[in-house]
Amino acid sequence: MFGHRSDGKKVKHMNIIDKAEPFFMPQRIDAVNYTTIKVPCEKLDEFIARERRGGTSYSYMHIVIATLVRILYIRKKLNRFIMRGSIYQRNYISVSMDIKKKLEEEGESLTLKFMFTGRESIKEVKEIVDGEIAKNMSDDTVHATTKTAGKLVKLPDFMFRWAMAFIRWLDKHGMLTKGLINASPFHTSCFLTNLKSIKLGHIYHHLYNFGTTTIFVSMGKERMEPYIENNKEIKIGKFMNLGMSLDERVADGLYMGKSLKLCNDILANPETLLTSLPEDGTIPKKMFRRTKKLKSKRRKSKDRKSKKIKPLKNKEKQDEKLRKRRKKAEEQELISNLENNNTISQNAEQ
Repeated sequence: MFGHRSDGKKVKHMNIIDKAEPFFMPQRIDAVNYTTIKVPCEKLDEFIARERRGGTSYSYMHIVIATLVRILYIRKKLNRFIMRGSIYQRNYISVSMDIKKKLEEEGESLTLKFMFTGRESIKEVKEIVDGEIAKNMSDDTVHATTKTAGKLVKLPDFMFRWAMAFIRWLDKHGMLTKGLINASPFHTSCFLTNLKSIKLGHIYHHLYNFGTTTIFVSMGKERMEPYIENNKEIKIGKFMNLGMSLDERVADGLYMGKSLKLCNDILANPETLLTSLPEDGTIPKKMFRRTKKLKSKRRKSKDRKSKKIKPLKNKEKQDEKLRKRRKKAEEQELISNLENNNTISQNAEQ
């Protein structure tokens, strides 16, 4: 209440535009931006095969969740949310996800919420995710979210509407209990849907106005697509698309762009997820080692090309060279004219 919440701390000392945006766009649906991250699967497949030989089995889902957790920890602004025009920094990192107990149309659906510190390695992320799923997959287990929703659904429709209106009011004023926030999958850093598991492509999912979700990610089924390698040769490769919906009010375009680039870099180098992050949030140097090598190679090739061309350093040198060429040409023309005149006079005398 009065700006205090159990799940976040109010952000202060903001610039004018960032502070004003939530009042111009009061709902998340007003401020949602959509983008796609095209993930090459070659590196992911190599990583999964290498780790499987070592005795650990990872899936694309584990890699994506571990990447999201790491991004949310390093890029703090992405783990913010907006309530009643105020911007809050979330106290925790969480990823919510829908799963089915049985892959059937009538199978029971569960919405799980995985909690993280943000410093976990992919092995620790896998243990948390697999452990939570295994705990709730048995038929006799009832998840906390299902219990809470079950109590509300039993109410008559008009009382259900009143109850939800009251819960929204409590949430807006920071009075929603910690137990309800922990049980709610909508009060989360990121929502993930794995459409790859049902062999569908990615989508752009809306952001919920209820709760505090700032990011929604959709994993699509991987497929073969053409791509251009080194701006020269057309090849065919396997790619997985991630459809992302982002609340633009929590950070500006430059911050979002750098965050998406970091997400691309981690997915291109999944071995960096094997190490846990330090508490200060620094980025491991190994993450960009390959990128730096590629850049240095490109620079060297450009330098070699420039040496062949040998461009002049400035205009003065170029003008001086042109003057010398003209002077030499004039001298040669004068000599040739004199020789021609001498030849003509000799012929005349004869």
